[in-house]
Amino acid sequence: MKKLTYILLAVMGLVSCKKDFLDLVPQTSLSSASFYKNKSEFDQALVASYTNLRGVAFMGIYMDEMRSDNTFFTYFSADRGAETSTEAMAEFIDNNISSQELNSPGNRYGNDYSGISKVNTILTRLPKSTLTQVEKDQISGEALFLRAFYYYDLVQHYGGVPLQLVEVTDVTGAFLPRSTADQVYGQIISDLNTALPLLPVAKTFPQTGRATQGSAKTLLAYAYMSEPTKDYAKAEAALIDVTKMNYSLLGNYADVFDPNNKNNKESIFEVQYQQGNDGQQSDFIWRFIPKTTNSQFILGLAGSNSGGGLGSGGWNVPTQEMVNSYEAGDLRLPASISVAEGTVANEVLTTTAVKSPVGYKPTTGLSYYYFIKKYLHPPFQVPFNTNDNWPVFRYSGALLLLAECLVDENKNGEALPYLNQVRARAGLPGLAAATALNVSNEMRHELAFENHRWTDLIRTGTAIDVMNAKGVTMKSLYGWLLPITFNVTANRLIYAIPFREIQINNKLTQNPGY
Repeated sequence: MKKLTYILLAVMGLVSCKKDFLDLVPQTSLSSASFYKNKSEFDQALVASYTNLRGVAFMGIYMDEMRSDNTFFTYFSADRGAETSTEAMAEFIDNNISSQELNSPGNRYGNDYSGISKVNTILTRLPKSTLTQVEKDQISGEALFLRAFYYYDLVQHYGGVPLQLVEVTDVTGAFLPRSTADQVYGQIISDLNTALPLLPVAKTFPQTGRATQGSAKTLLAYAYMSEPTKDYAKAEAALIDVTKMNYSLLGNYADVFDPNNKNNKESIFEVQYQQGNDGQQSDFIWRFIPKTTNSQFILGLAGSNSGGGLGSGGWNVPTQEMVNSYEAGDLRLPASISVAEGTVANEVLTTTAVKSPVGYKPTTGLSYYYFIKKYLHPPFQVPFNTNDNWPVFRYSGALLLLAECLVDENKNGEALPYLNQVRARAGLPGLAAATALNVSNEMRHELAFENHRWTDLIRTGTAIDVMNAKGVTMKSLYGWLLPITFNVTANRLIYAIPFREIQINNKLTQNPGY
């Protein structure tokens, strides 16, 4: 990485008369040489470090959710440009070139390191600052959490990567060899354990959007359960601590994702967005609905999403198998998925009806497409400009992760109450026993379309079998899929290091199979 010369600044703004919320609106850019002088400037730099979370959420749509058995994409014969690199990831034929094609808002590898660079600068300069110890603790706690989060994202998707831990000021520090996955996980765990006593416990809701002990403990549990040598006992302890904090499930599943309930009691950590004209908006739903000539029928706002590339619709489409996998009576199905029905001309839909997937039967003579409903919250004012946050950690997910951990420790009886607590909110009857399979299935449906499924499959050791089975189904449905697609092996459990990174750093080595 190059020396950080300019930094995106954001300020903490009041969105209510009583509470400070994380406001990611950029104000200006300043030279780092004249910055980092007082608490306000350190805090602006810290808030800027949160902005890279948006890139992680964006990339996860294509690299996690579409990579899993939850979703696929709608094939359009006219879209044969750069978007084929995006499709390649869902088909398991990606390479070191396609791994950097998702360049809006930046490839995942570079986006994570950009966030790491920001927090490293903060952590390097903070000890010599004139801030009080209380101020230093608050800033360093959040910065260490963010560094751990970005490294966790990297090691999950690329394996062992270079460990940059200080501000880069020269070429020597810029180009490092890869550390092992064990070493990266060790650093993640160390950063989180250092951050934990410095972070607050969430006590009032809605929260501010900043890191808390709950978010750090949840990430710590994921790290313990994902590292090459698992430590379930420590993961269990971290998750039990989360259950003793102030989180609880909302009564209605759909309410969890309503922008009016951002940072609610079920939210442990989420990526912050806001609708408006300052570039801080989200736009997920515009990508998830089909390419359509009349978006107003679905979104209540006229606008075009029928162009090519990632700015079009038809991405991250729930598969028929995913729809069929919901149990009868699961309230999460109609809250998570809808069906757009209509006529198709030139592969673009003119929508005539939006229907529930529960018991759906296609109408004779019409085409239909499933789409993710979870992020549909009109009214909208501007195309590709929505107010939805992206959920990262939710309390229901922590309960299910604890159930998974306990089953892995052969404590199935202890796992059952956590599993059934989540099922009860979904309108489902309690199970008689907790098993690895039913915990995994519950997690699939509870966290559907939140970018967890792919890494969940890897963590539970089922990714290869599940995804090869999906490949058989997809090839039977779509004759345009090449024979080489869905050849899922151990090498495909991580992505290629982007080719550009190999070019500029001759100390890097490529992942096997790429």
